[in-house]
Amino acid sequence: MSFNIALSGLNASNKDLNTISNNIANSGTTGFKGSRTEFGSVYNGSQAGGVQVMGISQNFDQTGSISGTGRGLDLALTSGGFFVTEDSKGQVSYTRNGTFSTDQNGYIVSNTGSTLQGYTVDNNNNLQQGTVGGIQIDTGNLPAKATEGVTFGANLDAREEVVDSATYPFDPSDINSYTSSYTTPVYDSLGNEHTVSQYFVKTADNTWEVNTVVDGDAANVTTTPLTFDENGQLTSAPTYSVSATAGGAANLNITMDLSDMNQYGSDFVVSANAADGYSAGEYADVRVEANGMVYATYSNGQSLLQGQVVLANFSAPQELMQANNTSWTQTFGSGQPIIGVPGTGQFGEVASGALEGSNVDLTGELVNLMTAQRNYQANTKTISTSDQLTQALFNAI
Repeated sequence: MSFNIALSGLNASNKDLNTISNNIANSGTTGFKGSRTEFGSVYNGSQAGGVQVMGISQNFDQTGSISGTGRGLDLALTSGGFFVTEDSKGQVSYTRNGTFSTDQNGYIVSNTGSTLQGYTVDNNNNLQQGTVGGIQIDTGNLPAKATEGVTFGANLDAREEVVDSATYPFDPSDINSYTSSYTTPVYDSLGNEHTVSQYFVKTADNTWEVNTVVDGDAANVTTTPLTFDENGQLTSAPTYSVSATAGGAANLNITMDLSDMNQYGSDFVVSANAADGYSAGEYADVRVEANGMVYATYSNGQSLLQGQVVLANFSAPQELMQANNTSWTQTFGSGQPIIGVPGTGQFGEVASGALEGSNVDLTGELVNLMTAQRNYQANTKTISTSDQLTQALFNAI
Protein backbone atom coordinates (compact mmCIF):
# COMPACT_ATOMS: atom_id res chain seq x y z
CA MET A 1 0.00 0.00 0.00
CA SER A 2 2.85 2.39 0.78
CA PHE A 3 4.07 1.97 -2.81
CA ASN A 4 0.68 3.07 -4.16
CA ILE A 5 0.47 5.98 -1.74
CA ALA A 6 3.93 7.17 -2.78
CA LEU A 7 3.07 6.73 -6.47
CA SER A 8 -0.04 8.88 -6.02
CA GLY A 9 2.16 11.50 -4.38
CA LEU A 10 4.62 11.37 -7.29
CA ASN A 11 1.78 11.73 -9.78
CA ALA A 12 0.27 14.67 -7.91
CA SER A 13 3.66 16.37 -7.49
CA ASN A 14 4.38 15.91 -11.19
CA LYS A 15 1.09 17.59 -12.14
CA ASP A 16 1.86 20.39 -9.70
CA LEU A 17 5.27 20.84 -11.35
CA ASN A 18 3.57 21.00 -14.74
CA THR A 19 1.23 23.75 -13.53
CA ILE A 20 4.03 25.74 -11.94
CA SER A 21 6.23 25.35 -15.01
CA ASN A 22 3.40 26.62 -17.22
CA ASN A 23 2.91 29.63 -14.95
CA ILE A 24 6.62 30.46 -15.04
CA ALA A 25 6.79 30.01 -18.82
CA ASN A 26 3.87 32.44 -19.26
CA SER A 27 4.91 35.02 -16.68
CA GLY A 28 5.46 37.46 -19.56
CA THR A 29 2.43 36.47 -21.65
CA THR A 30 -0.10 39.24 -22.24
CA GLY A 31 -3.43 38.56 -20.52
CA PHE A 32 -2.33 35.21 -19.06
CA LYS A 33 -4.04 33.99 -15.87
CA GLY A 34 -2.01 31.92 -13.44
CA SER A 35 -3.20 28.48 -12.30
CA ARG A 36 -2.81 26.38 -9.19
CA THR A 37 -3.08 22.64 -8.59
CA GLU A 38 -5.63 21.64 -5.96
CA PHE A 39 -5.17 18.36 -4.07
CA GLY A 40 -7.45 16.11 -2.08
CA SER A 41 -6.68 13.14 0.18
CA VAL A 42 -7.83 9.63 -0.80
CA TYR A 43 -9.26 7.07 1.67
CA ASN A 44 -10.54 3.57 1.09
CA GLY A 45 -12.88 3.28 4.03
CA SER A 46 -10.58 4.16 6.91
CA GLN A 47 -7.50 3.07 5.01
CA ALA A 48 -5.27 5.88 3.68
CA GLY A 49 -4.95 5.78 -0.11
CA GLY A 50 -2.70 8.75 -0.83
CA VAL A 51 -3.50 11.93 -2.73
CA GLN A 52 -5.26 12.93 -5.92
CA VAL A 53 -5.45 16.10 -8.00
CA MET A 54 -8.93 17.55 -7.57
CA GLY A 55 -8.49 20.12 -10.30
CA ILE A 56 -6.44 22.95 -11.71
CA SER A 57 -8.05 26.36 -11.20
CA GLN A 58 -7.15 29.69 -12.73
CA ASN A 59 -6.98 33.02 -10.95
CA PHE A 60 -9.50 35.20 -12.83
CA ASP A 61 -9.98 37.50 -9.85
CA GLN A 62 -6.59 39.19 -10.01
CA THR A 63 -5.85 41.65 -12.83
CA GLY A 64 -2.35 41.70 -14.24
CA SER A 65 -0.32 44.90 -14.28
CA ILE A 66 -1.36 47.35 -17.01
CA SER A 67 1.49 48.90 -18.99
CA GLY A 68 1.23 51.67 -21.57
CA THR A 69 2.32 50.90 -25.11
CA GLY A 70 1.33 53.99 -27.09
CA ARG A 71 -0.54 51.91 -29.72
CA GLY A 72 -4.16 53.00 -29.98
CA LEU A 73 -5.46 49.48 -30.63
CA ASP A 74 -3.63 47.89 -27.72
CA LEU A 75 -6.47 47.40 -25.23
CA ALA A 76 -6.46 46.37 -21.58
CA LEU A 77 -9.36 45.63 -19.24
CA THR A 78 -9.19 47.25 -15.82
CA SER A 79 -11.26 44.52 -14.13
CA GLY A 80 -13.74 41.78 -15.08
CA GLY A 81 -14.68 40.49 -18.50
CA PHE A 82 -13.21 39.05 -21.68
CA PHE A 83 -12.83 40.44 -25.18
CA VAL A 84 -14.91 38.47 -27.67
CA THR A 85 -13.27 37.38 -30.94
CA GLU A 86 -14.38 35.24 -33.87
CA ASP A 87 -12.10 33.48 -36.34
CA SER A 88 -12.65 32.88 -40.06
CA LYS A 89 -14.40 29.57 -39.31
CA GLY A 90 -16.92 31.18 -36.97
CA GLN A 91 -15.29 29.86 -33.78
CA VAL A 92 -15.90 32.32 -30.93
CA SER A 93 -13.25 32.64 -28.26
CA TYR A 94 -12.70 34.86 -25.25
CA THR A 95 -9.45 36.54 -24.30
CA ARG A 96 -7.77 39.09 -22.05
CA ASN A 97 -5.04 39.64 -24.62
CA GLY A 98 -5.87 43.03 -26.12
CA THR A 99 -3.22 43.12 -28.85
CA PHE A 100 -5.34 44.28 -31.80
CA SER A 101 -4.73 45.90 -35.17
CA THR A 102 -6.65 46.39 -38.42
CA ASP A 103 -6.59 44.09 -41.42
CA GLN A 104 -6.74 45.02 -45.11
CA ASN A 105 -10.53 45.36 -44.92
CA GLY A 106 -10.47 47.66 -41.90
CA TYR A 107 -11.66 45.05 -39.38
CA ILE A 108 -10.11 45.13 -35.92
CA VAL A 109 -8.37 41.78 -35.49
CA SER A 110 -6.24 40.02 -32.89
CA ASN A 111 -2.66 38.93 -33.56
CA THR A 112 -4.09 35.55 -34.65
CA GLY A 113 -6.45 37.11 -37.20
CA SER A 114 -9.67 36.71 -35.20
CA THR A 115 -12.09 39.62 -35.49
CA LEU A 116 -12.93 41.71 -32.42
CA GLN A 117 -16.67 41.65 -31.76
CA GLY A 118 -18.87 44.56 -30.75
CA TYR A 119 -21.99 46.53 -31.51
CA THR A 120 -21.89 47.75 -35.10
CA VAL A 121 -23.15 50.97 -36.69
CA ASP A 122 -25.53 51.61 -39.57
CA ASN A 123 -24.80 53.66 -42.70
CA ASN A 124 -25.34 56.86 -40.71
CA ASN A 125 -22.89 55.79 -37.99
CA ASN A 126 -25.68 55.23 -35.46
CA LEU A 127 -24.87 52.50 -32.93
CA GLN A 128 -26.95 49.34 -33.35
CA GLN A 129 -27.10 48.03 -29.79
CA GLY A 130 -27.97 44.36 -29.74
CA THR A 131 -26.38 43.67 -33.13
CA VAL A 132 -23.02 42.03 -32.40
CA GLY A 133 -20.53 41.61 -35.22
CA GLY A 134 -17.00 42.38 -36.29
CA ILE A 135 -15.99 46.02 -35.75
CA GLN A 136 -14.88 47.58 -39.03
CA ILE A 137 -13.11 50.92 -39.40
CA ASP A 138 -14.02 53.08 -42.39
CA THR A 139 -10.63 54.34 -43.58
CA GLY A 140 -12.05 56.40 -46.45
CA ASN A 141 -12.02 60.18 -46.55
CA LEU A 142 -14.71 62.07 -44.64
CA PRO A 143 -16.77 64.29 -46.97
CA ALA A 144 -17.44 67.89 -46.04
CA LYS A 145 -20.60 68.79 -44.15
CA ALA A 146 -22.22 72.18 -44.56
CA THR A 147 -22.89 74.11 -41.36
CA GLU A 148 -26.57 74.11 -40.55
CA GLY A 149 -26.54 75.39 -37.00
CA VAL A 150 -24.42 77.42 -34.60
CA THR A 151 -24.91 77.38 -30.84
CA PHE A 152 -23.60 80.59 -29.35
CA GLY A 153 -23.63 81.70 -25.73
CA ALA A 154 -22.12 84.80 -24.13
CA ASN A 155 -22.60 87.42 -21.45
CA LEU A 156 -23.39 90.91 -22.68
CA ASP A 157 -22.06 93.54 -20.31
CA ALA A 158 -25.04 95.39 -18.79
CA ARG A 159 -22.71 98.26 -17.78
CA GLU A 160 -22.04 99.25 -21.39
CA GLU A 161 -23.32 102.59 -22.71
CA VAL A 162 -26.16 102.73 -25.21
CA VAL A 163 -24.90 103.19 -28.79
CA ASP A 164 -26.38 106.22 -30.56
CA SER A 165 -27.36 104.67 -33.87
CA ALA A 166 -28.17 108.11 -35.35
CA THR A 167 -24.61 109.23 -34.80
CA TYR A 168 -23.03 105.85 -35.39
CA PRO A 169 -25.14 103.77 -37.80
CA PHE A 170 -24.04 100.16 -37.86
CA ASP A 171 -20.87 99.62 -39.83
CA PRO A 172 -18.66 96.53 -39.25
CA SER A 173 -15.58 98.67 -39.89
CA ASP A 174 -16.55 101.28 -37.23
CA ILE A 175 -15.98 100.05 -33.68
CA ASN A 176 -18.09 102.94 -32.36
CA SER A 177 -21.21 101.49 -34.01
CA TYR A 178 -21.32 98.30 -31.96
CA THR A 179 -20.59 97.18 -28.40
CA SER A 180 -19.08 93.72 -28.79
CA SER A 181 -18.39 91.26 -31.59
CA TYR A 182 -17.43 87.66 -32.22
CA THR A 183 -16.65 85.62 -35.35
CA THR A 184 -17.43 81.94 -35.91
CA PRO A 185 -15.94 79.83 -38.74
CA VAL A 186 -18.49 77.83 -40.74
CA TYR A 187 -18.33 75.58 -43.83
CA ASP A 188 -20.28 75.23 -47.06
CA SER A 189 -21.23 71.97 -48.81
CA LEU A 190 -17.80 71.79 -50.49
CA GLY A 191 -15.92 72.23 -47.24
CA ASN A 192 -14.84 75.81 -47.94
CA GLU A 193 -14.52 77.93 -44.82
CA HIS A 194 -16.63 81.06 -44.31
CA THR A 195 -17.07 83.42 -41.37
CA VAL A 196 -20.20 84.44 -39.51
CA SER A 197 -19.57 87.62 -37.53
CA GLN A 198 -22.00 88.79 -34.85
CA TYR A 199 -21.98 92.45 -33.77
CA PHE A 200 -23.89 93.15 -30.57
CA VAL A 201 -25.26 96.69 -30.21
CA LYS A 202 -26.81 97.98 -26.99
CA THR A 203 -29.84 100.07 -27.99
CA ALA A 204 -31.43 100.63 -24.54
CA ASP A 205 -31.39 99.21 -21.03
CA ASN A 206 -31.91 95.43 -21.28
CA THR A 207 -32.30 95.79 -25.03
CA TRP A 208 -29.77 94.85 -27.70
CA GLU A 209 -29.64 93.92 -31.32
CA VAL A 210 -27.29 91.53 -33.06
CA ASN A 211 -26.15 92.31 -36.58
CA THR A 212 -24.90 89.20 -38.38
CA VAL A 213 -22.57 89.45 -41.38
CA VAL A 214 -21.32 86.52 -43.48
CA ASP A 215 -17.84 86.81 -45.00
CA GLY A 216 -17.70 90.53 -44.18
CA ASP A 217 -20.45 91.36 -46.67
CA ALA A 218 -21.80 94.56 -45.09
CA ALA A 219 -24.46 94.76 -47.80
CA ASN A 220 -26.11 91.62 -46.44
CA VAL A 221 -26.77 92.20 -42.72
CA THR A 222 -29.27 90.21 -40.64
CA THR A 223 -30.50 92.27 -37.68
CA THR A 224 -32.19 90.53 -34.75
CA PRO A 225 -33.46 92.17 -31.52
CA LEU A 226 -32.46 90.76 -28.13
CA THR A 227 -34.27 91.62 -24.89
CA PHE A 228 -33.44 90.60 -21.34
CA ASP A 229 -35.44 90.71 -18.12
CA GLU A 230 -34.34 92.36 -14.88
CA ASN A 231 -32.49 89.17 -13.92
CA GLY A 232 -30.38 89.18 -17.06
CA GLN A 233 -32.21 86.31 -18.76
CA LEU A 234 -33.03 86.35 -22.48
CA THR A 235 -36.76 86.91 -23.13
CA SER A 236 -36.80 87.34 -26.91
CA ALA A 237 -36.81 84.48 -29.43
CA PRO A 238 -33.53 82.53 -28.94
CA THR A 239 -33.00 81.59 -32.60
CA TYR A 240 -32.73 83.32 -35.95
CA SER A 241 -31.48 82.40 -39.42
CA VAL A 242 -28.83 83.81 -41.73
CA SER A 243 -28.36 83.05 -45.43
CA ALA A 244 -25.63 83.78 -47.95
CA THR A 245 -24.36 82.60 -51.29
CA ALA A 246 -21.28 80.37 -51.32
CA GLY A 247 -19.92 80.44 -54.85
CA GLY A 248 -20.04 76.98 -56.44
CA ALA A 249 -21.37 75.38 -53.26
CA ALA A 250 -24.95 75.30 -52.03
CA ASN A 251 -26.15 78.49 -50.40
CA LEU A 252 -25.51 78.80 -46.69
CA ASN A 253 -28.60 78.55 -44.49
CA ILE A 254 -27.61 78.62 -40.84
CA THR A 255 -29.74 78.66 -37.71
CA MET A 256 -28.16 80.71 -34.92
CA ASP A 257 -29.12 79.49 -31.45
CA LEU A 258 -28.61 82.11 -28.71
CA SER A 259 -30.36 80.21 -25.91
CA ASP A 260 -27.27 80.54 -23.70
CA MET A 261 -27.11 84.35 -23.93
CA ASN A 262 -27.44 86.44 -20.76
CA GLN A 263 -26.81 90.01 -19.61
CA TYR A 264 -24.99 90.70 -16.35
CA GLY A 265 -22.81 93.50 -15.09
CA SER A 266 -19.56 91.81 -16.05
CA ASP A 267 -17.26 91.63 -19.06
CA PHE A 268 -18.29 90.26 -22.42
CA VAL A 269 -17.31 86.59 -22.25
CA VAL A 270 -18.17 83.83 -24.73
CA SER A 271 -19.24 80.60 -23.00
CA ALA A 272 -20.36 78.52 -25.99
CA ASN A 273 -19.55 78.61 -29.68
CA ALA A 274 -20.17 75.39 -31.62
CA ALA A 275 -20.84 75.02 -35.34
CA ASP A 276 -21.91 71.63 -36.68
CA GLY A 277 -20.20 71.73 -40.10
CA TYR A 278 -16.68 70.79 -41.11
CA SER A 279 -14.34 70.59 -44.07
CA ALA A 280 -13.41 67.34 -45.79
CA GLY A 281 -10.88 65.22 -43.91
CA GLU A 282 -8.58 62.27 -44.46
CA TYR A 283 -8.56 59.23 -42.19
CA ALA A 284 -5.88 59.65 -39.53
CA ASP A 285 -6.24 57.10 -36.74
CA VAL A 286 -8.61 55.13 -34.54
CA ARG A 287 -9.54 55.96 -30.94
CA VAL A 288 -11.11 53.67 -28.34
CA GLU A 289 -12.84 55.21 -25.33
CA ALA A 290 -13.05 53.75 -21.82
CA ASN A 291 -16.64 52.62 -22.51
CA GLY A 292 -15.51 50.71 -25.59
CA MET A 293 -16.73 53.24 -28.16
CA VAL A 294 -14.53 53.05 -31.25
CA TYR A 295 -14.04 56.23 -33.31
CA ALA A 296 -12.25 56.91 -36.57
CA THR A 297 -10.45 60.25 -36.40
CA TYR A 298 -9.78 62.51 -39.35
CA SER A 299 -7.36 65.26 -40.31
CA ASN A 300 -10.07 67.92 -39.92
CA GLY A 301 -10.41 67.11 -36.21
CA GLN A 302 -13.68 65.20 -36.58
CA SER A 303 -14.48 61.74 -35.24
CA LEU A 304 -17.05 59.23 -36.45
CA LEU A 305 -18.39 56.35 -34.35
CA GLN A 306 -17.47 52.95 -35.81
CA GLY A 307 -18.85 50.65 -33.14
CA GLN A 308 -18.58 49.67 -29.49
CA VAL A 309 -16.51 46.84 -28.05
CA VAL A 310 -18.57 44.28 -26.14
CA LEU A 311 -17.29 42.12 -23.30
CA ALA A 312 -18.35 38.71 -22.05
CA ASN A 313 -18.36 37.04 -18.67
CA PHE A 314 -19.49 33.69 -17.35
CA SER A 315 -21.21 32.34 -14.26
CA ALA A 316 -18.48 29.68 -13.97
CA PRO A 317 -15.33 30.97 -15.67
CA GLN A 318 -13.30 28.14 -14.12
CA GLU A 319 -15.15 25.78 -16.45
CA LEU A 320 -13.93 27.56 -19.59
CA MET A 321 -11.67 25.49 -21.81
CA GLN A 322 -8.19 26.89 -22.26
CA ALA A 323 -7.05 27.29 -25.85
CA ASN A 324 -3.96 28.50 -27.65
CA ASN A 325 -2.96 32.16 -27.84
CA THR A 326 -4.17 33.01 -24.32
CA SER A 327 -7.85 32.45 -25.05
CA TRP A 328 -10.72 30.40 -23.73
CA THR A 329 -13.75 28.76 -25.29
CA GLN A 330 -17.21 28.19 -23.87
CA THR A 331 -18.18 24.82 -22.43
CA PHE A 332 -21.40 23.37 -21.05
CA GLY A 333 -20.06 23.84 -17.54
CA SER A 334 -19.18 27.53 -18.03
CA GLY A 335 -22.72 28.42 -19.07
CA GLN A 336 -23.78 30.93 -21.69
CA PRO A 337 -21.78 34.17 -21.98
CA ILE A 338 -23.18 37.30 -20.36
CA ILE A 339 -22.66 40.12 -22.87
CA GLY A 340 -22.27 43.76 -21.85
CA VAL A 341 -20.30 46.92 -22.52
CA PRO A 342 -17.18 48.15 -20.69
CA GLY A 343 -17.67 50.10 -17.50
CA THR A 344 -21.09 48.66 -16.64
CA GLY A 345 -22.01 46.07 -14.03
CA GLN A 346 -19.34 43.40 -13.66
CA PHE A 347 -17.32 44.61 -16.65
CA GLY A 348 -14.15 46.68 -16.39
CA GLU A 349 -13.35 49.73 -18.49
CA VAL A 350 -11.10 49.64 -21.55
CA ALA A 351 -7.66 51.24 -21.28
CA SER A 352 -6.54 52.19 -24.78
CA GLY A 353 -2.84 52.24 -25.61
CA ALA A 354 -2.05 49.68 -22.90
CA LEU A 355 -1.85 45.93 -22.34
CA GLU A 356 -2.58 43.75 -19.32
CA GLY A 357 0.36 41.61 -18.31
CA SER A 358 0.30 38.15 -16.81
CA ASN A 359 -0.97 37.98 -13.23
CA VAL A 360 1.62 35.34 -12.32
CA ASP A 361 3.70 36.19 -9.24
CA LEU A 362 7.07 34.92 -10.44
CA THR A 363 8.68 35.04 -6.98
CA GLY A 364 5.84 33.03 -5.50
CA GLU A 365 6.02 30.49 -8.32
CA LEU A 366 9.73 29.94 -7.72
CA VAL A 367 8.98 29.23 -4.06
CA ASN A 368 6.17 26.87 -5.11
CA LEU A 369 8.62 25.17 -7.47
CA MET A 370 11.01 24.39 -4.61
CA THR A 371 8.12 23.07 -2.50
CA ALA A 372 6.89 20.83 -5.31
CA GLN A 373 10.44 19.58 -5.85
CA ARG A 374 10.78 18.62 -2.17
CA ASN A 375 7.40 16.87 -2.27
CA TYR A 376 8.50 14.89 -5.31
CA GLN A 377 11.81 13.95 -3.67
CA ALA A 378 10.07 12.95 -0.44
CA ASN A 379 7.71 10.62 -2.31
CA THR A 380 10.65 8.99 -4.13
CA LYS A 381 12.29 8.52 -0.73
CA THR A 382 9.14 6.75 0.47
CA ILE A 383 9.33 4.36 -2.48
CA SER A 384 13.04 3.77 -1.86
CA THR A 385 12.42 3.02 1.83
CA SER A 386 9.54 0.66 1.06
CA ASP A 387 11.74 -1.11 -1.47
CA GLN A 388 14.51 -1.59 1.13
CA LEU A 389 12.03 -2.97 3.68
CA THR A 390 10.60 -5.39 1.12
CA GLN A 391 14.10 -6.50 0.13
CA ALA A 392 14.99 -7.08 3.79
CA LEU A 393 11.85 -9.19 4.18
CA PHE A 394 12.76 -11.29 1.16
CA ASN A 395 16.29 -11.79 2.50
CA ALA A 396 14.91 -13.01 5.85
CA ILE A 397 12.71 -15.68 4.24
